[in-house]
Amino acid sequence: MDHRIRRIVTGHDDQGKAIVEMDGFAPNQKVRPGTGLVSTLVWVTEETPAKLDTRLDRADQTIGVPPPKNGSVLRVVDFPPVSSQRTAVSQEDILKEMGVTDTASTPARHAFMHRTASVDYAFVMSGEIDMLLDDSEVHMKTGDIMVQQGTNHAWVNNSNEICRVAFVLIDGLDPLKKE
Repeated sequence: MDHRIRRIVTGHDDQGKAIVEMDGFAPNQKVRPGTGLVSTLVWVTEETPAKLDTRLDRADQTIGVPPPKNGSVLRVVDFPPVSSQRTAVSQEDILKEMGVTDTASTPARHAFMHRTASVDYAFVMSGEIDMLLDDSEVHMKTGDIMVQQGTNHAWVNNSNEICRVAFVLIDGLDPLKKE
């Protein structure tokens, strides 16, 4: 599978005319060594409401899975089929790799379990994947969309093919923390 993601970013020229500012493969792509996931960062905002027309590549940065405070993240992830080698990785190593510091207080059901204080929109673009919760799971196929609200979860590809999922994460208030 070709892991490149074509990204088109629009904006305005100096006269206010709508233009294409960027059109090409999103350059911020990395392979997560512990899991074999290929993650492509497409866009990041660091404020709400979002600043428009910054004329900068807002994905030209290093960021973990959670969105910035008051911001959002758009990324596409290619999940390879699960193998015994990938499931042998410790949860602590995976969380560090993902930049996730907050976990549920209950023991992890799976090494990939994590949570972020965000509302996450997950769009299955191709393939199939299982989303595990603390004590249940949901099987998703191409075209399925999930709205996740700060829950403890893991994405596990139990199929024989790569599964591509587009994620939009928007910073939120953690429902498990009393502020």
